[in-house]
Amino acid sequence: MKGASVPAVVGMPSPLFLWRFKAILFLLWGLCCCKIGWDSVMRMSADLRDLFLYEVFLYYNPLFLVALMIWLWGVNLWVFAQSSVNYVKVFDLAQTHLSHREIWRCATWLTLIVPTSMTAYLYLYSHGEVSLAASQPVLLYAILLIVLLSPFDMFYLSSRFYFLRTMLRIVLPLQAITFPDFFLADIFTSMSKVFSDLERSVCRMVNRQVATIAWFEADSICGSHSIAIPLVLVLPYLCRFFQCIRQYKDTKEKSCLLNALKYSTAVPVIFLSALKYHVFPDQWVSFYRPLWLISGVINSLYSFYWDIKRDWDLSILTRIFMFKSPSTWTSLLYGRNWVYYWVLGSNLVLRCTWTYKLSAHLRHNYLTVFAITALEMLRRFQWVFFRVENEWNKMTAKQNFEMSSDMPSESDRLLESSSHTGSEGQGYTTVGL
Repeated sequence: MKGASVPAVVGMPSPLFLWRFKAILFLLWGLCCCKIGWDSVMRMSADLRDLFLYEVFLYYNPLFLVALMIWLWGVNLWVFAQSSVNYVKVFDLAQTHLSHREIWRCATWLTLIVPTSMTAYLYLYSHGEVSLAASQPVLLYAILLIVLLSPFDMFYLSSRFYFLRTMLRIVLPLQAITFPDFFLADIFTSMSKVFSDLERSVCRMVNRQVATIAWFEADSICGSHSIAIPLVLVLPYLCRFFQCIRQYKDTKEKSCLLNALKYSTAVPVIFLSALKYHVFPDQWVSFYRPLWLISGVINSLYSFYWDIKRDWDLSILTRIFMFKSPSTWTSLLYGRNWVYYWVLGSNLVLRCTWTYKLSAHLRHNYLTVFAITALEMLRRFQWVFFRVENEWNKMTAKQNFEMSSDMPSESDRLLESSSHTGSEGQGYTTVGL
């Protein structure tokens, strides 16, 4: 009825309360997983424990790192949303693109599902249910693959299609290379170890080696000496290499060839490292290891230079030593000197660390490899800020140049005004006659 008051909803919790309640449940769930997993590991014998933990690491380590990368990507989008960098225009995204909140929602679900599956795997194996334990990583990988490839309008179909289409363009660079193509390919180079572990995990699942130690033998199909390991490690770099070749074909810019050369320097680092398992120890120490060190230094320094000079377009003298008089490419996001000092130093150190991770003697030191790979994710995370900012600066400068070229200059306006005045005078003379 008109004038009747609508009763207010009583007892509805506030959004802040709901967020705190979810955070508490998340922490309780994490503590339960840690407690059950720890008790399960302690039930095993000491000689079997390390081997089993290494196998668990190979199944679940890639997915943990993928979840970390998704969390960091959400942070990237959140920072861009707070700044003047229009990342939607940079990546040519549709209006239905995922926001940082939706990205974090996806990361949250992945962060919940992966440890739950790992805890079930540890618990079932330690209690003698080997067949059920072996089904846990298989079921997890199958579910994630079905969600990613599902053609139904659910789980952000448009965004999944955009991601899969970009991946196909990366693997088969048969068309002109766009910014999202090589941007995602660059991120994949930082995740080469993730792809290698995924290959080994899928290999064991296909060959029914889950929850066994057959894979640990050197001559095993999915063993640590498999030739597939360096092949998968080098695959992201090869994809990026062929993208640069395609760009050179389209643009004829020599910088594309120099960029291709940068990615090619990663190939000897990977394959020389893999040779440690296929040559005699004396040969490795006296000949191959010095070659590996030299190729690693070349790759690290070349990549560092390209990050600073090309990807970020940082003029070091202007940005740091003469920061009070910035150049045309003044940063839109980071106006503090220490940010540039930090990003330069940390990028150099982490570039060298990432190359060191490819050393063959670290292959079974899974905790060190996990830490170094996570640090590479953080390096790529901060790389994203400057790379997208640089692209946005270029787009803005191009738009300003086009707008200024379309506007008539002062001399053109004066000439137009004088010609207009002359025509009017001629008209008045004709009328007078």
